[in-house]
Amino acid sequence: MNRTGRTLPRTALISAAASAVLVAGGFAMIAVLPVVLTALSVLLDARLGPLRLWTALLVIAYGSGLALHLAGSDPAPSLTKDLHPLHAAVIVLAALAVVVRALLMRRAARRTAQAEAPADTDAGRDAGTDA
Repeated sequence: MNRTGRTLPRTALISAAASAVLVAGGFAMIAVLPVVLTALSVLLDARLGPLRLWTALLVIAYGSGLALHLAGSDPAPSLTKDLHPLHAAVIVLAALAVVVRALLMRRAARRTAQAEAPADTDAGRDAGTDA
């Protein structure tokens, strides 16, 4: 949760994880949807500013692979077959970097919210002492 009491959106987290799974699983062309969704969610939400660098790296890594696939003279029927294994690993690592950074942001937001929450003044705690 952040200072306003709302949790950080999960869209970027889930989309980045999905893109990593899709590229690693051999469905790299379908991963265009989660990559675009990750980029849009990070750009449109000001609270996700710390994710912008990692998301930019993900978009550049995936976009360059897609551009090379489309620019090829005889492209393979699948983006996964055109991607060099190292390039696919870079895309997966960039997506995982977004996921890790988003999880760290969520953890920090929860700690901040707990620290700012008022202390419980429950009178029932000292039930054994009647003064």
